[in-house]
Amino acid sequence: MTSDLLLSQIRGGRLRIGIGTAEDDRKVRLSCDQAEPLGLGEVVIYHDAQQLAEDLRDGKLDAAVRGDMDSNEAMAALRQVFGVKRVLRAAFLEPPQGTMFLLAPVGIDEGWTAEEKFEMAWRGAEILRRLGVTPVVGIMSGGRSSDMGRMAAVDRTLEDAAVVVKRLREVGIDARDVQILIESAVRECDVIIAPDGISGNLIFRTLHFLGGGKALGAPVLNIPRTYIDTSRAKESYVDSIVLAAALSKDGMR
Repeated sequence: MTSDLLLSQIRGGRLRIGIGTAEDDRKVRLSCDQAEPLGLGEVVIYHDAQQLAEDLRDGKLDAAVRGDMDSNEAMAALRQVFGVKRVLRAAFLEPPQGTMFLLAPVGIDEGWTAEEKFEMAWRGAEILRRLGVTPVVGIMSGGRSSDMGRMAAVDRTLEDAAVVVKRLREVGIDARDVQILIESAVRECDVIIAPDGISGNLIFRTLHFLGGGKALGAPVLNIPRTYIDTSRAKESYVDSIVLAAALSKDGMR
């Protein structure tokens, strides 16, 4: 799936999407103006992270986008309002001339255990199903299978990958052990789980900031509503608003 195809599948006109902003809201307002002709529905600007999270929880919004609101405030509000200890996110990336995929973990303190990797992969697969995709999930490690024994840290990622792939297959998900071969994973997989949060963050930064890939936003995986985390460095949030609309309960055709 590509971001253009995603836009073509959205049923707009009746959605209400909230987007957060910093004190200087010019970039967010411009994004809202640019999104209006797409017919997605009403996009409402919020300056208060707590109110944005509460309105999302209470059903006053179909979906929410962080925009350029302070990350610490936005994530703290989500944890408090939805009662979760940690906010798990996965980023939608689209390399140049490539297809879109979901990458996790992207937070440096996430994905350090097999259990966390399994949860992210399972929840990420559910996100893709909401977009009408039957997902292939690729689990990465810090080396090839033949590298086992070279270094304890690499061995752990190889062992984790085997465990996670087995568990995913047991729950009916098409999961593959892609080892360290991200060049193959981006062609074959809809969800890619990096060896840990640091490597995931580096993959994200390399593809987006150096490689010119699109970063549409990062859905929060472990809350029951659609919330798209975004970077303040984004020039526009139109694609994030489109993603929020697509993932909302009534957003797809």
